[in-house]
Amino acid sequence: MLVLSVTGAAYLFKPQLDRWEESAWRGLSSEGAVDADAQVAAALAGNPGASFHYYRIPEAAGDAAVVHIGLSGGAMRDVAVSPQGRVIGTVDPDARWSAWLARLHGSLLAGRSGRLLVELAASWAIVLILTGLYLWWPRGRGLAGIVWPRLSLGGRTALRDLHTVRGFWVSGLALILLFTALPWTDVWAGGFRAIRAEMGWVAGVPDWKGGADPHAAHDHHAMASAAPRPQGPEHRAPLAYIVLRARAEHMPAPAIIQPPGAPNMFGPPNGNVWTLTTQTQNRPQVRKVSYDPATSLEVSRSGFADKHVIDRVVNIGIAWHEGQLFGLANQIVGVVTALALFTLAISGFLMWRRRKPEDVLGAPSPSRDPARLRGVAAIILLLAAFLPMLAASLALLWIVDRLILPRLPRAARWLGVARRKGFI
Repeated sequence: MLVLSVTGAAYLFKPQLDRWEESAWRGLSSEGAVDADAQVAAALAGNPGASFHYYRIPEAAGDAAVVHIGLSGGAMRDVAVSPQGRVIGTVDPDARWSAWLARLHGSLLAGRSGRLLVELAASWAIVLILTGLYLWWPRGRGLAGIVWPRLSLGGRTALRDLHTVRGFWVSGLALILLFTALPWTDVWAGGFRAIRAEMGWVAGVPDWKGGADPHAAHDHHAMASAAPRPQGPEHRAPLAYIVLRARAEHMPAPAIIQPPGAPNMFGPPNGNVWTLTTQTQNRPQVRKVSYDPATSLEVSRSGFADKHVIDRVVNIGIAWHEGQLFGLANQIVGVVTALALFTLAISGFLMWRRRKPEDVLGAPSPSRDPARLRGVAAIILLLAAFLPMLAASLALLWIVDRLILPRLPRAARWLGVARRKGFI
C-alpha cells in the first residue's frame, strides 16, 4: 500500500511529467515551417523500415510534432520533428517516466504476478476500510475521537485516534479510488469483460485494458507489423489536409491523427480512413472523427455519448482515478487521498507493533461481541462475491487455518492462533 500510494500520487501528474520530458520540443521557431507530410517523411527517413502509426498535432505553432512509429523489430518510438522538418529527438514511449510509474503502480515491475499482487492488495484494502469503519463506528460518543483526534490523551489513544479519524475522513475517497482501479486489474477485469459481453453491455471496444490478457491490445510487435507503410499521394489525401480539418475540431491535447489501417491500442486496426482522436486522460472528452482517405471529407464521428452507459461509468471512474476528470483540483484530491492511505498504513503498523506480544506475530483475539463478528463476516463474504482475488485468498486462509496450522503447532503459536479453532 505504501508503494501504490506513492506511485499513484506521482502518476496523477502524468501530463505535467510528459510536458517536462518534452520541454526541449516546445517553444521553437516556426519560421520556415513545413507541412505535416514532410515531418512524417523526416521521421521515417531516419528510421528505415519503420511504419507510421500516428501524428501528434503540435499544441502551438512553435512546438515540434511527434510522429509515433513502429520499428521493424516491433519496438515503438516517438520522434520529435521540428516545425522546419528536422528530427530533434527520439524517445522510447515505454521508457518515459510516466510509463515507468504506470508499470510500477500497476504491476510492481513484476509482470502478471505483480498485477495479481496489486489486485489482492486493493481487494484487502477495501475490506480493511469497510470492516474498520464498521468496528469503529461510534455508539453514543461525542465528536472527539470521531471528527478530530484526542491528541491530549497521548499514548495509544492519540495514535488510535490519528488512525481512525483520518480513516473516517478519507474512507469515501479511498473507496472510490480503489473501486475505480478494478477495471485495470487482471482477474476482476477479465470477469467484468466476460459479464459485459454476456449481458450485451457492449457498444464498441472498451478503451481500458484490464482483463485476462491486458497486453493483447498493446502488442508492440503486432502493432508494428500491422501498421501501414507510407503510401503515395495518388492513394490518399495529404496528411496536411487532415491537420487543417483537425484544428477546426479543437480536440483536447494530445490530439493525434492515425493513417488508414493504423493499429489501435484498444481495438482492431483503424479502417480505411484517416482518424482524428485524442489521448487525453479525461475520457468523457474523448471523441473520434474519421475522414475519407481520398477526399479528406468527414465520413463519421463518435463520442462519449455513443458508448454504453456501463463503459461511460467506467471511463468516468478511470478519469477520476487518474486525476484528470476536472483538472488540478482532481489531482489535489487524489494526492490527499493517496497520502492519507500512506499514513494509514504506517499508523496501522505502529498500532499493531504496540499491541502485539513479544516474539509472536500477534494475531488479534476473537471478538467478544458475536454480533460484531457476524457483521464483519457478512461484509467480507459479500465483498468476496464481488472480488475474486479476495475470495481466492479467503479460501487459501481457510485451508491453512483448518488443515495446515493444526499440524504445525509452533507456527500456530507464533501466529497467535493456537488458542482458537480457525478464522471462519
